[in-house]
Amino acid sequence: QFATRVVSCRAAELRPEGGGEPVHGFQVVLEDTILFPEGGGQPDDRGLIGDVPVLRVTRRGPEAVHFVQAPLEPGAEVLLSLDWERRFDHMQQHSGQHLISAVAEQMFGFKTTSWELGRQRSVIELDTPLVTAEQVEALEKSVNEKIRDRVPVTVRELAADDPEIETVKSRGLPDDHVGPVRVVDIKGIDSNLCCGTHVSNLSDLQVIKLLGVEKGKKNKTNLVFLAGNRVLKSIEQSHSTEKALTSLLKNGPGEHVEAVKRLQSSVKLLQKNNLNLLRDIAVLIARDFKSKPAPKQLFVLHRKEGDSEFMNIIANEIGTEETLLFLTVGDEKEAGLFLLAGPVAAVEHLGPRVAELLGGKGAGKRGRFQGKAAKMSRRGEVQALLQEFISHQNPGA
Repeated sequence: QFATRVVSCRAAELRPEGGGEPVHGFQVVLEDTILFPEGGGQPDDRGLIGDVPVLRVTRRGPEAVHFVQAPLEPGAEVLLSLDWERRFDHMQQHSGQHLISAVAEQMFGFKTTSWELGRQRSVIELDTPLVTAEQVEALEKSVNEKIRDRVPVTVRELAADDPEIETVKSRGLPDDHVGPVRVVDIKGIDSNLCCGTHVSNLSDLQVIKLLGVEKGKKNKTNLVFLAGNRVLKSIEQSHSTEKALTSLLKNGPGEHVEAVKRLQSSVKLLQKNNLNLLRDIAVLIARDFKSKPAPKQLFVLHRKEGDSEFMNIIANEIGTEETLLFLTVGDEKEAGLFLLAGPVAAVEHLGPRVAELLGGKGAGKRGRFQGKAAKMSRRGEVQALLQEFISHQNPGA
């Protein structure tokens, strides 16, 4: 917590990070703050001004701007409270990034070109097209050894014209920067210009887990990592998943992969057999229709378990020169697929109207119009439309 005073408060809008309608509120500037404004790859802090939640903290020149939804009186004394859990998480991830970047460069010459502190995991962009699994393993081992060595992390300030700045790692200062320059030192390992929040000793990181690498931008590699409490949360989540799988698969964690492989093989075989049976059923349905002494001009069928091939087999077997076919598959109360097949002119005329009635989209050519349907429950309306069309074409039918 920190006692301070309100300098200014003005109406403003905040656009949510996930998109959506802007939130109406106020931008508040305080005499000083303990809430970090977003920048340097690190998200902003959260907290309270009195009992008013701070939804965003941004930087405007040398000022931190706090967005809140209730007005605050300029000149009023207020108590600022910090969301420590969020802050400590960001400290662990940011200091973890400094450590990983420094050791990656020392061990392999991989320079860090950027990084992102994500909500679930963090990513370091390395200026190399390839990082091997052996290098990842060696890097993880080395950074965790340094955590166990309890190396101090200190912060100091240098004057903007201090020649020592030239010896410190930096990606450059913001164009509007004024005043002293902040340097974060990991004793004997790294010295870096940085505005972010950090732990005071590497032991506060607890542990770092490198989750592997992903292909980055041109000739770059993204290294994914977790630090501190995020590792513990990840283990807890994995353990919960493991317990659930043990219960479902009726075997130990070491046998889960083989059990899933066997299940996948069984499912593939069942799907193959099911498709063969559906094809056989489609042929039988079509032959039964054709065997009747006076085939109807309209054939309508719905089957929940079918697919596009099932419908096309029926259409091929019956033939579409004289018969108009309306076939649907899928859940009768939800979405599915449809096929309208028959004489070319009739299908071209009716296809778009059928798709519209079913709340879907489709396309077709040469006497077939098929697509997706969002409102399968309206199949009856389509059937009535088709019967009415046939009646108009053949008044005596």
